[in-house]
Order: sequence, then structure tokens, then C-alpha cells
Amino acid sequence: MILNHKAAIEMLVDNVDQVGFDRYTICNLHALLADNLLADTSAAGRLRRIEVAISGTAYQPLAIPQQLEQLFDQLLEKASAITDPFEQAFFVMVHIPYLQPFDDVNKLVSRLAANIPFLKRNLAPLSFVDVPERDYVDGTLGVYELRCIELARDIFAWAYERSCQRYTVVRDALPQPDPLRLRNREQLSEVVSSIVRDDLPIDDARIRALAVPLVAPEDLEQFVAMAVSELSGLHEGNIARYRLRLSEFRRWSGRRDMANPRHAT
Repeated sequence: MILNHKAAIEMLVDNVDQVGFDRYTICNLHALLADNLLADTSAAGRLRRIEVAISGTAYQPLAIPQQLEQLFDQLLEKASAITDPFEQAFFVMVHIPYLQPFDDVNKLVSRLAANIPFLKRNLAPLSFVDVPERDYVDGTLGVYELRCIELARDIFAWAYERSCQRYTVVRDALPQPDPLRLRNREQLSEVVSSIVRDDLPIDDARIRALAVPLVAPEDLEQFVAMAVSELSGLHEGNIARYRLRLSEFRRWSGRRDMANPRHAT
């Protein structure tokens, strides 16, 4: 579940300009969160075709697939039409679990989907880390049993306030990120990993040739310098951020040491 959360958050952050309240985003979000958690693996990212029951409540979600499809599209259409990011977030947090469009993992989808309007407007993200489980369950049951949103609303507001406090502390403790690195994060990872995996030397011209198809012309020279710096500073403690295996790094590093005995010393 932790790995699934990481993959789902990365999808939202890396594609923040493209994601939204549409089938592609929500279904793929479910596929990532439900990976290896469903008995029917093909159900990940697919709207529900079976009848489901929810433990702890008499509420019975809709069971007719055709109606489920229609209401799911209606839910997404209404969510997209909401302009206020907080109302938009709360709307999907309430309605996705109520509709239960997927076989399982609906509440996880709703909590991450609630972050879409915040990410798109560069607002602090929403986390439920500090929310007591019983309060969250009671708020959800209020929606299921009574169609009453008041408790869920209060929990949502409290959770977001707590999230903002935590986010502010973390943000203030970190240095400002480099805009060049932010714009070219994936490109840098691709170039660095290509150099290492192909056992290539750290060479400006070679790095430039790899970068030209990937990087905006105005960023190219600074990007090359950044890639050279990153490659020169690679060690076993930081290679994971470039998705490199230890064996790949050691092979590349070993050949560098043989080619440059002074470096090995």
C-alpha cells in the first residue's frame, strides 16, 4: 500500500497540468492504489461490475453496471464544474465512497483525488495522517446512512488545517528548490541513468547530445553543467533517485576508476 501510494502521488504531481476529474485520471489513480490488492487483478482501474457490501453499515451501493457508469460520469462532470478548490475536494471525498464505483479501495481514491484541486492551484496538500480513524469512519457512515455531511465536513476542515500546519513547518525547514532542476527533473534522471547504464564517461559533448532532444534550448548549457555535477557526485548513497541498481553503479564506477587512477586514489 505504501508503494502504491507513492506511485499514485507521483502520477498526480508529475502530470499536474493534465490530471483532472475525468475517467483517465480517476481510473488510473485507482489502478495504482489497488495494484496487487484485488482478487481480480483486471478490476484495477475498471468500474465495478459486481455487487458489493460495506462492512459496518446497512447502506447498499448501486449494483447495476449501466447506472454506475452513468452516475460515475455525472459525478466527474459535476466535480469538474465546481470552481472552488475546497468544495471540489470535499465533493469527491464524499461522493466517490458513496457511489463505490470500484470493487474496493474507493476511500483511498477519494482522499488522493481530493488533492487534485490543491495541486493544480499550488495549495498545501491534504493529508489524513492525524485524523482519528473512528472519527473518519463515523463521518463516512453519516453519509452512507443519513446522507448527512456535517461530521465529514468538520473532519475535512480539521484535517486540512492540520495538513497546512505540517506543510508549513516542512516547507520552512527546507531550502528553496532550484527552478532549473524542477523543470528538468525527469530529463536529468534519464541522462544520468543513461550515462551510467551505458558505461559512458562524464563528457560534456556526450551529455549535451543526450540532452538536446529532452531539454529546452534556453536550459541546455545549465542542464549540461548540472548533469556533470550530478554524475561527478554520484555515490552508493544517492543512486536510488536515478533508479540505478547498485550493480550498475559499481560497474560504471569501477571502469571510471580504472580509466583514471588518480580518481580511484
